[in-house]
Amino acid sequence: MSNQIVWCDIPVANLDRAVKFYSGLLGKPVAKETMPGMTIGVLPHAGEDVGGCLCEMTDLRPGMDGPLIYLNCDGRLNIAIATVELNGGDILKPKHQIGPYGWRAVIQDSEGNRIALHSK
Repeated sequence: MSNQIVWCDIPVANLDRAVKFYSGLLGKPVAKETMPGMTIGVLPHAGEDVGGCLCEMTDLRPGMDGPLIYLNCDGRLNIAIATVELNGGDILKPKHQIGPYGWRAVIQDSEGNRIALHSK
């Protein structure tokens, strides 16, 4: 079965600040990529894997009321949580078990978005 989610755009107010935040959070560099009319921060992924980007756009604004995106922090969830406040984010719900699906923490990123960090 194909992945139900194939891409996500995470709105940001300051691309450089968001690239620093997510690079620290994920433990891998977020690559800035320029396209016609915009620059985005591409989240680390390989080939045709599910991916996403950070984007400064007038029709997308960071916020706490949108969809909750789960980022894979498998094997490094505690490290990822430790980087949140150091890079300008907040921990909204500390690490907790979500039944047989593993563990998660819910955070607010440096741009004001609510994001879940997940690990099995």
